[in-house]
Amino acid sequence: MATQEERRTQTRDALLAAGATLFAARGVAGASVDAIAHQAGRTSGALYDHFGSKEGLLFALLESWVDDATQAITADQAAATTLEEWVAAMWHAVARPPSGDDRWIALEHELWSYAAQSDEARRYLARRYRAAWDGVDAVAATWTGPAPDTPDVRVGPAVIGLLLGLEMMRRIDPSAVSDETAIAALRGVLVGASDRAATR
Repeated sequence: MATQEERRTQTRDALLAAGATLFAARGVAGASVDAIAHQAGRTSGALYDHFGSKEGLLFALLESWVDDATQAITADQAAATTLEEWVAAMWHAVARPPSGDDRWIALEHELWSYAAQSDEARRYLARRYRAAWDGVDAVAATWTGPAPDTPDVRVGPAVIGLLLGLEMMRRIDPSAVSDETAIAALRGVLVGASDRAATR
């Protein structure tokens, strides 16, 4: 017989799986708490107990997938011996995510649309992306030199924006964005920003 902790974990996992399925099929706004709970074979009260709200479940789902991608990126980037290898690790974690299949990036895009209607979602995105930008800025400096003192030469927002945009284009037409094209474009942003900073 499962312990209470095991049952809670099973319920959480069932709700996350149901949320992933319904958010992908119906969008964030179209996936109701009741529908997610029903899909999971649980009650809406269980969803509120574990996540506080539908948005809380959405954020937890994205965080689990982003955490997996971050771990994969970090491990691969730690082994990188060239800037191309470092950039490739970032690209591969988005183009071929270690968990969530391609649903996590679709859900990421869905969250952008939902954030236009939800202050909570917008604050969540802003907080998460600021952390991602800061992380890219800090680590990129090891390849391109120290960050400039001028705040307008940050590479983090440009790299993350290009990374997601390239993935969107590849989703539309996989042959349009090869791995080589994506890696060269991302490397170009990093090197270009470094060159710009050096001329100041």
